[in-house]
This record gives sequence, structure tokens and C-alpha cells, in this order.
Amino acid sequence: MMRARIIGVGAYAPKRIVTNADLEKMVDTSDAWIFQRSGIRERRVADESEATSDLAVKAAQQALERAGLVPDDIDFIVVGTTTADMQFPSTANFVQHKLGCRRIGSVDVWAACTASIYSLAVGSQFVQTGKYRRVLCIGAETLSRITDWTDRGTCVLLADAAGAAVLEASEGESGVIDADLYSDARHWELLYMPGGGSRNPASHETVTAGMHYAKMKGNELFKVAVRMFGECAGAILERHGLGVRDVDLFIPHQANLRIIEAAAKRLGMPMDRVFVNIDRYGNTGAASIYVALEEAASTGRLKRGDLVLLAAFGGGVTWGAALLRW
Repeated sequence: MMRARIIGVGAYAPKRIVTNADLEKMVDTSDAWIFQRSGIRERRVADESEATSDLAVKAAQQALERAGLVPDDIDFIVVGTTTADMQFPSTANFVQHKLGCRRIGSVDVWAACTASIYSLAVGSQFVQTGKYRRVLCIGAETLSRITDWTDRGTCVLLADAAGAAVLEASEGESGVIDADLYSDARHWELLYMPGGGSRNPASHETVTAGMHYAKMKGNELFKVAVRMFGECAGAILERHGLGVRDVDLFIPHQANLRIIEAAAKRLGMPMDRVFVNIDRYGNTGAASIYVALEEAASTGRLKRGDLVLLAAFGGGVTWGAALLRW
């Protein structure tokens, strides 16, 4: 069976680092409080000249270079993001132009933090069906642009980054084995941004009311996230006749260390097989799994033939899991 094999990964994080000590000067919090509740020590924040597509392009360029390809080798681009450059055109459209690709198709996937899994699933389907030979999958965010820096419940978590993976058709064992995608809007009020859409169009009133910032009910979201993480990860393993013992590396969305640890415990996954880098990057939304995947590959945590389990959870709510053979 044809599979979509990852032949190159890349990542980019803005140069500006905001530490917990920096946040102590901005909001009523402390380094100890932040780390105890999230596992984060620092995060990256884009400067005023950087838009989401700029971060995405830098990650994509690295992925292409590592794959030994040029932009004209790509047949399709899919970008997962919550913080598009504009309402339209799509961020993927800007990426296509800035990379210098041919006049190929490009599309954004909006699934909050789970857009990492969604974008990978969309891209791999195009490859597996034979429609395209090579697809560029990206997760990119500038979550600092929708962060209320006076709300310690969210400002200590959200950050900016981008990651990318080049998929290529392959008949070998390596590649994306499967992906499961889920959503349930009954829980939408746990994590959302009320302003800017057709429900609450941008106005002086929506800006004054702070409706263009992310809103989160952390305690309730924690419970739902842990349950959904465990269920989707367990389900995809069971369907393929696999168990936790077969997984060489579990890469979860880097939302909160407590969520990661609780989800791993629920799944029965030892933490020494769980990849964690949230302490240095914070929650980078749709970028986090791609950034973690790149770091795991570049530091030798991933070896050829490894079975990798990915899982994410995001606003909407959305969640999903994917299996791949490295």
C-alpha cells in the first residue's frame, strides 16, 4: 500500500524569549506558580514584523532543504493554524507565494491545536490516493497576537512557532499508517476566541470588551483533554492490533505538562517514551507536534523503523491521533 513518508522536517521559533521572570513583571504570577501548573519556563514570541506565514516559510525551507528538494518539487501545501495572517487569503496561499512554488493548490486547516494532526491527515490522504507525489504540511502560530497579557491563565501558556514536514509517496513500511480526527462542539466554550467572526464582527465594542483574545476555562478543559487524549490514542493503537509496548515514542501536543503526564498515565505510557519540550517553547498550538517531531529527529530520539504515536487536543473542541513508522 502506498504511504506518505516524511522525508524532511523543519522548525522555526522566533528569537525573542519571554521567561517566567519576565511575566512576573507583567502579571500577578511567579516562576514557581507557572512551572508547577504548566511545566513551562520560557516561550518564544514573534516580533512585530513577523506574521504566521513568515514563521511557516522558515520552517518549510528547512524541511525542504533536509528533504533535498526545491519549492517546485511540492505539489500541494496544507497549513494548520488558528492565527492566520488575514481572514483571507489563506496563510497557505501566502506560504506558496513566499516559497516560490509553482501554481499549486494550498489550503488552511482550522482545528485549533489539533490542526497539527488534521493537516498531517489531509496531506497524507492526497499522497496515499496518488493525487500528489509530494505534499508540504505545516503547523504555524502567532498565538501571542490573540493573548491577553493581563490574564495569567492564558498568557503564561501561549507562544509562537512553526514546524513543517514534507510527505512523499513511498511503497515501503515507513510513513503515516493512520490518523483519526474528532470534534465535539458541546465543549466549545472551554477554549475559544469570541470576536472577529460573523457572530461578533470586529468593532470598537468587541475590541473594548477584549473579545479578540483567547478565552479558556482551564480546570474544565484539563479534564476533557486528558480523557480525549487517552481515548483517541488508545483507539488507534487497538485498531491496528498494537499496544503501548509497541510505541517507541509518544509525541503529544505540548499544551501543559500536567495534561501530558495525566494522559500518559491514563494510556499506560512510561514518561521516558514521551517527548516533552514544553518547558522551552510553551503551547505553540498547531505548531507544537511538528516542532517536537523536528527536535526528536534532529537530536536522535527518533530512529529508522520507530513506531511513533501522535496525539493532540484543541479548542472547538477537536482532538485526534496519528500513527507513523519513522
